[in-house]
Amino acid sequence: MKRTMKWAIAALILVLLVGGALRAIGARKAQQAKLAAGSTAAETVVELSPADVVRVARRELAETLPVSGTLRAVDSAQVKARVAGELIGLTVREGDTVTAGQVIARIDPVEYQSRMRQAQEQADSSRAQAEVAQRTFDNNKALVEQGFISRTALETSQSNLNSALSTHRAALAAVEMTRKSLDDTVLRSPIAGQVSQRLAQSGERVGVDAKIIEVVDLSRIEVEATLAAADSVAVRVGQRASLQIEGSSVSDPKSGERSVGASVVRVNPSAQAGSRSVLVYLRLDRSTGFRQGLFAQGTIDVGRTEALALPLTAVRTDKPAPYVQAVVDGRIVHRPVETGLRGQVDGQTMVAVSGIDDGAVVVAGSLGPLRQGTAVRLAPIAAAPAPAVPSARSAP
Repeated sequence: MKRTMKWAIAALILVLLVGGALRAIGARKAQQAKLAAGSTAAETVVELSPADVVRVARRELAETLPVSGTLRAVDSAQVKARVAGELIGLTVREGDTVTAGQVIARIDPVEYQSRMRQAQEQADSSRAQAEVAQRTFDNNKALVEQGFISRTALETSQSNLNSALSTHRAALAAVEMTRKSLDDTVLRSPIAGQVSQRLAQSGERVGVDAKIIEVVDLSRIEVEATLAAADSVAVRVGQRASLQIEGSSVSDPKSGERSVGASVVRVNPSAQAGSRSVLVYLRLDRSTGFRQGLFAQGTIDVGRTEALALPLTAVRTDKPAPYVQAVVDGRIVHRPVETGLRGQVDGQTMVAVSGIDDGAVVVAGSLGPLRQGTAVRLAPIAAAPAPAVPSARSAP
């Protein structure tokens, strides 16, 4: 009896414990369901305006190649001393304008004038000796015909005449050489332009090939740019480029932008030693206001291609791989993409993408990052207001 009572009490206690546990589990599930329902009801939906999204579409992209270099005058020249001596009469300085053939300076000509007189006197002396040898030959020729002297004597006079004539011709060549040296004492500018450097002073004794001044013609300017060997393969003569010039305040009269158009005019057939880079020369469309030595950078248009493209700002790079924030079934989905060619479309930088469908809706870069799975709603495009219809008034 007592044992049966004990088992009954134990069973009752067990039933009560199990029932309490079941009630606790049920209450917890109910609480979780309530919390879940509450969170669902409180989920935030981000409304996106038409300006916050862009669509993936096929666009024609201009293939551009970045380029930078230094401005150089197409025509420039260095006036050098062709003979040694004291420099006199140098008056032009940096910035002065000179014309082609203008006398820039002189080398003291006294020494070369003396050499000219010496060479001329030697030429006159050799001419007199040649005349004597000529008369001797003529006399001996007459005597041989009369049989008074042997033919060997005639041949000797012939040799003497030839030697005298050769000496006279050599003296005349010496006269020409000294005359050229005398003419070289006058230094002239080979081109018209402006003096960019003055490298010597009046009264200074200069040697042969000493640099006196440098003249540049700024009416035609080109950019000497350096490209990698791989990039230079796509560059061709005639391709167009858009450049920004360092410190330039010259604006395009049409667009107002501080940029200048240029064309590829030459491509160096040889790579530079050491760097293995290739020099490319671009002729500026306008040269007014530019100076030699300024830095220029921009892009060369090397071709056009059609591809799926997005604005470059819509491609995010805050993850190891680039991705876009696509809108799929009302939620944000991070889609990884591969980027390719970049180009300009209507003044906006576009980039070719793969890994996303044509026509897909993508969040623009101006909106910022959104968590994946965020609920979004596209705001409808506001319709243009209908024109007001004037109300008809009844006739009085």
